Formats: sequence, structure tokens, C-alpha cells
Amino acid sequence: MKSICIYCGSNPGRGAVYAGAARELARELVNRDLKLVYGGASVGIMGLIADTVLELGGEAVGVIPEALVRKEVAHANLTELFVTQSMHERKTLMSELSDGFIAMPGGIGTLEEIFEVWTWAQLGFHGKPCGLLNVDGYFDSLIAFLDNAVAEQFVQQPHRDMLIVDAVADTLLDRFASYEAPTIVKWIEKGER
Repeated sequence: MKSICIYCGSNPGRGAVYAGAARELARELVNRDLKLVYGGASVGIMGLIADTVLELGGEAVGVIPEALVRKEVAHANLTELFVTQSMHERKTLMSELSDGFIAMPGGIGTLEEIFEVWTWAQLGFHGKPCGLLNVDGYFDSLIAFLDNAVAEQFVQQPHRDMLIVDAVADTLLDRFASYEAPTIVKWIEKGER
């Protein structure tokens, strides 16, 4: 693995715990010589993780659509900044540039991005790890929802297991390093479970 895509908020969140987690994840990326790929903003958790990676001597690559350059305040000091024409192009390029995907606490966009790339993995479009950095229990309700989706047989357990969850950046990245994409048949016939 050479680069990790981090999905995270353009807001800082309510508590200092989120900033601390962003700094710790940035340190782990730099310590492991992993390039940061992210949404390209200079504000919120997005800006903080990029700034920390750069301060520690790492590489930070941003990908931002033209329509958000002013709204999210595009980061001016990145290793590289790609400006795309659309959100679809943004997400595709971020996927192409990355060897794994982590969602930190964030809002609707963060959830949409990790769910899309996890869906692509489920469908076999890529074999890269996807995960949640569950800072201070932020994703606990979402994890319970996903486990319920398995119990209700809308999601297969092996597909649920493809989304790696950990509260600590170090162990999450260790699990990414040893990840092997499973071979799972997505489609089932009526009566098969």
C-alpha cells in the first residue's frame, strides 16, 4: 500500500477528540510512508489531517470539484491538488489514487463516500480495504444498523465483514496491511441464504 484515502468532515466536529484522532491518523500515515488522498479542503478535519501530514513531512494529495473550491476553501499548500468538473470525477479519481479507504467522523458526504467505495468492493470492482475509524464511538449506531441489516438478511455477513472497524488508527492500518479481499458471490437466488 502506498496511499490511503481519508473521508472526513469539512467541519471540525463538536469535541477536541476528533482533532486528536485526525492528528494521530496523520502521524500513522507518515510513519508508514503512506500518502494521504483526501477531499482537498483546508477547513475542518479535512484541513487538519492534511496540515498535520505536511508538517510531519508526508505527502497530501487533494481532489476537489470546481464547484467546491471556494465553498470548502481549497487547500493551497498540498503536495498536489486535482480540481475536477464533478463530484463523480472527484470520487473516481480519489479511488484510482488510493490503495485503501478510511472514513473518519464526518457528515453526509463522508458516509456517502465510504458507502459508495464499499459497495464497489462488494461488487468486486476493486479489492482494496474499506474501514471506519470509530473515534469515541462515533459510528456505534451505524455499526449496529449494519449488523441489523445482516440479521434481517439484506446484507451478507462476508460483505459486512469487508468494512473494517477500529477505534485506533494504528491497529486499523495494521488490519489494512494484511487485508485480502474475499471472493463472494453477491447475487443469490430466491430461497438461498
